Order: sequence, then structure tokens, then C-alpha cells
Amino acid sequence: MRKLAVVAIGGNSLIKDNTRVTVEDQYEAAKETCYYIADMIEQGWDVAIGHGNGPQVGFILRRSEIAHQVAGMHEVPLDVCGADTQGAIGYALQQNLQNEFRRRGIAKQAATVVTQVVVDRNDPSFKNPTKPIGGFMTEEEARRREREEGWKVVEDAGRGWRRVVASPLPQRIVELDAVRRLLDAGIVTITVGGGGIPVIEDENGNLKGVAAVIDKDYAASLLARSIGADLFLISTAVDKVYLNFNKPDQRPIDVMTVSEAKRYMAEGHFAKGSMLPKIQAIIWFLEAGGKEAIITNPENIARALRGETGTRVIPD
Repeated sequence: MRKLAVVAIGGNSLIKDNTRVTVEDQYEAAKETCYYIADMIEQGWDVAIGHGNGPQVGFILRRSEIAHQVAGMHEVPLDVCGADTQGAIGYALQQNLQNEFRRRGIAKQAATVVTQVVVDRNDPSFKNPTKPIGGFMTEEEARRREREEGWKVVEDAGRGWRRVVASPLPQRIVELDAVRRLLDAGIVTITVGGGGIPVIEDENGNLKGVAAVIDKDYAASLLARSIGADLFLISTAVDKVYLNFNKPDQRPIDVMTVSEAKRYMAEGHFAKGSMLPKIQAIIWFLEAGGKEAIITNPENIARALRGETGTRVIPD
């Protein structure tokens, strides 16, 4: 029987630390992650891969700002930054996967879909944007951008001023049919990169990109639900989920139910910017009929699939 999984890979799968951020460094990090995903595919899984892109979008915005200041070049809109990173990161992942398949004698292909994700133009986050992007500015520059370009800007902990954008919930994957067809053909499909390119729909069904950031785990969860995946696997920086994380009494979780996950969330065990959205994304997947989810780090993917490590989340 066919086994279908969505694997969401985090930033540590592409950037190991602040000293290894070049394109070459990111390629090598992707190579390591693809080795572990190939283990999974060798076990018989068909796989769709989602990935983060926060640092990469930041790099493009910074280069764009410098080019604008120094040479008067046009700046790159945020939605286009998302498309650029989907292509570049997808290229690194698919090439590494293809090389690993050839090395192992696996008759598989990998392909990247530049993916748009529809968000609600009336999502509350558009009225209260909180996601910081781009570099730091003086207050003078920030106020000018606010006045001339309609940016929302905030002062960031004494370090300067930054632009903030909305982080709306994903509603629909535009290229879903193409993704399904690729997966049905046995092609490893890299999609909803960086949460997908956020677009809104007008009354005639026309799409338009917006300056926003979609949480990558939420988008991967939507993908998993939309394609009827058997497994939703989130690859992150830790081998397991922990209660009281980074405290003397921290405790690993081997298995938890949806009800237990909700209780731990309510008790404040999961940090807002890291583990919390992962747990929420998994709850949505399981409540929509998903069979199981796993959280672990890249090097433990194969072991977690065998039940030897990682945190399994299951329906009640």
C-alpha cells in the first residue's frame, strides 16, 4: 500500500549556525537533510517536502536595500522574495535528492513547485501585523517608509526600527492539483516553501501577491490535510518535544494524544516562536483525520519512523 507523508523541514536543515550562511554552506546543510529524507523514501514513503525561508528572505531584502541605497536599483517586493527563495531552496533540495537517489540506485525524481497560498484579505493579522522582516532602520527612515509606502514599522528592543507584516492563516493551496499529480506519479515534490507565497483573491477570482508571511508549519499542515497524507513529520532542531524545555526538570515526550497536546499548550509548555506553531499545526492535521505526526531532528528521521526516538502525536 502507498504511504504518503508531508515532511516540514526547519531553518536548521538549511543554516546550521550564524557562521555558515553562504549559499555553499546552505547547499551542504541541505545535502545532509536530503540524505535523511532519502532514508525515509527508501523505507517506501512517497514524500512532499515543505521548508522554511526566513533567513533567506532576510538576505534578499538586505541585498535589495543596499542595492537601492548604493545604486538606485529597484527593491524586491516581499512576495517576490518568497518566490525567489522557493526556487533557490527547491533547487538545492531537489539536486541533492536526485544525487542521493542516483547514489543509492533509487528510481525516483524530485521537483519543485513554486507555490501560491491563498489567505483571507480580512484576516485579523492584516490589521495588527507583528512579523518583523528586513533590516534595521533609523526612526527617520522608518517614518518615511510608513508615510510614503504604507509600511507598518515598530521599534525593536532598542536596536532600531523594523518593518512588520501580517502572518495570516493559509486557506488554500493554488497549485494543489499539480502537487497531487506529481505525487501520484511518484515524484518527490517540494512545495509550499516558506509557507507559500501569500496571495489574496478578488471578487473575480484573480490572484494578487501581498506583503505577508505564512507560518511554514501551518502551510505544511494544510498541505498534509489537502492531500490526505498518512503522516505529518516536522523536522526541527530537537530530537523530541520536551515539557519544561531548557529547565532543570525538562522531560521528553515519547507519545502524546491531541488532548494531551492541547493541555500542554494551555499550560504554557511550548514557546510561541518555536514549538507552539508546530504543535498547533499537528493538532489541525490529526483533527482533520490524519493518522499520526512525528517531531524530531533530521538525523533521527529514520529512527523516529521505527519508533526508536522522536515524539509521536496521535488522535485521541
